[in-house]
Amino acid sequence: MSDSEVVNFGKSLIVPSVQELAKKPISKIPARYARPDQDPTILSGDVNDKLSVPVIDLQVLLSIGHSRNHELEKLHLACREWGFFQIIHHGVSASLLEEFRTEVINFFKLPMEEKMKLWQKPDNHEGFGQLFVVSEEQKLDWSDMFYITTLPINIRNVELLEKLPTKLRETMEAYSAEMKKLAITLLGQLAKALHMDDDEMRELFNDGVQSMRMNCYPPCPQPDIAIGFTPHSDADALTILLQLNDTEGLQIRKDEKWVPVKPLHNAFVVNLGDIMEIVGNGVYKSIEHRAIVNSSKERLSVATFYSSNMDSELGPARSLIDPKNPPVFRRMPIDEYFKNFFARKLNGKSYLDFMKLEV
Repeated sequence: MSDSEVVNFGKSLIVPSVQELAKKPISKIPARYARPDQDPTILSGDVNDKLSVPVIDLQVLLSIGHSRNHELEKLHLACREWGFFQIIHHGVSASLLEEFRTEVINFFKLPMEEKMKLWQKPDNHEGFGQLFVVSEEQKLDWSDMFYITTLPINIRNVELLEKLPTKLRETMEAYSAEMKKLAITLLGQLAKALHMDDDEMRELFNDGVQSMRMNCYPPCPQPDIAIGFTPHSDADALTILLQLNDTEGLQIRKDEKWVPVKPLHNAFVVNLGDIMEIVGNGVYKSIEHRAIVNSSKERLSVATFYSSNMDSELGPARSLIDPKNPPVFRRMPIDEYFKNFFARKLNGKSYLDFMKLEV
């Protein structure tokens, strides 16, 4: 790969803006957004303590002594049994989070003619729109998103980046650096928990691909038959989610039930993606999740995805493989893995099944 080469991971069919649609006084949603087949949620009141996403204290995790070992074990269990956790005392300044939150909220308030300059192009899915739309008949999510590749710098879409509002671009740059630092720290801890070779984890992720997806879920007149984000597992290694307001909507599939996640203020919700399930040879699980919508409130969030280096080969960590633990996933260049992923319609964890070896 040359020193600077924009990488195109895929394309998605161009769709209308749901935010614009939600501004109209409609009582029924268009047929293309109607999804009456969704599984019901467990109501918050039904959720006992056992069904609440584990909270990990990064400060304790990075300390020395008995409490650190306890926190590492807690992280290991969270990754094995949940695939999701919230992280507190993560070291990212509250002022940066507040500034970034404000800029993204303002970004979604831009007039439509400004957003159109940042809309997806037919041959690339970066920009405003939706992802994974592969046919004109396909049902759509009740959301708008803005997707952009942020790292490594040499594969960025500079033309798109330069069209962003200056303050957003600057704040996103600082936030992107913090998210990379946090992802690398967490991956180092996961290597310890898995008893994986530290150097192997570092070499796989030291210059990883990072992208961001800013999400806006407008109020919906028929929330019971719409979905904000189709159930799926993420294709990356780690996803770090920042909730921008207090509207709930994220749900995870746990023990065949959809459990709501209530984000803690200024904490991050972290989930493992398919890459981590593959690298850990199935010890950790990527978990299906979805976003639901409601009739009165908008929900806003930013998901930062972190994956392995562009020139790496994806497969189970060699330091975890031995005669007693044979590989359960195939090996494949990372760019090929992503192109296959983005070319598909989202469907639960079906892409990970495709990566599994026949035993």
